Amino acid sequence: MNIIIIEDEKPAARLLQRKVEKLGLHVSNMLHSVEESIQWFQNNAHPDLIFLDIQLSDGLSFEIFEAIDIKSAVIFTTAYDEYALRAFKLNSIDYLLKPIDEDDLEIAVKKFKARTQTTSNLSLDFEMIKKMLVNPIDKNYKKRFTVKVGQQLKLINIEEAECFYSQDKGTYLHTYDNRDYLLDGTLEQLEIDLDPKEFFRVSRKFIIPLKGIKEIQVHTNSRLKIVLPTYKEDEVIVARERVNDFKEWIG
Repeated sequence: MNIIIIEDEKPAARLLQRKVEKLGLHVSNMLHSVEESIQWFQNNAHPDLIFLDIQLSDGLSFEIFEAIDIKSAVIFTTAYDEYALRAFKLNSIDYLLKPIDEDDLEIAVKKFKARTQTTSNLSLDFEMIKKMLVNPIDKNYKKRFTVKVGQQLKLINIEEAECFYSQDKGTYLHTYDNRDYLLDGTLEQLEIDLDPKEFFRVSRKFIIPLKGIKEIQVHTNSRLKIVLPTYKEDEVIVARERVNDFKEWIG
């Protein structure tokens, strides 16, 4: 396995190298700037995995991707979380905040190994079969909800939904005008009824729409925190086991 580290602070690079090699991996090279990295990629075979700092001495490491079509997997290592969304749109495995916790590093490496493992058996797993059964190509997804407000019924279009959440054994629709409505059914049923291109179940408690994402923040234990426009009652956290699927969903 060919691994390189791109980090402008040489002591930090050496520290990360020791942590990575402690996990039984070998770091073949260390680079320290955007310019040096571009020149290196132009003249060398691309590695399997890159540990990449975002802010280098001569610019942001995203400039490397703009100059070179890099196919390597990437684990970002940075002291800043404001670049998380941009990083996830690249071929990233994880986004580790400095100082890098060894347990988080080990989890990130395990994610990389799991993603790169090949198998001769290409049979469909249960989740894939379930999605094929409940989401056929010609399925008509839910466009509106009928809710009870006092003694009246109200129609709410799907475009008004900022999120869906469960609370005290109830399922609720939260709208962009900061109102909550009790729905019949469960989040499990909503997963089937909602267009998976537009809605994603980030955890057992929340389903969110793509257009409702105001901000994505790096959270503890390799999870993500979603900031919505008006919903403030509870933190909307992407469960760790759903982070990779979430990254693919946001594109």
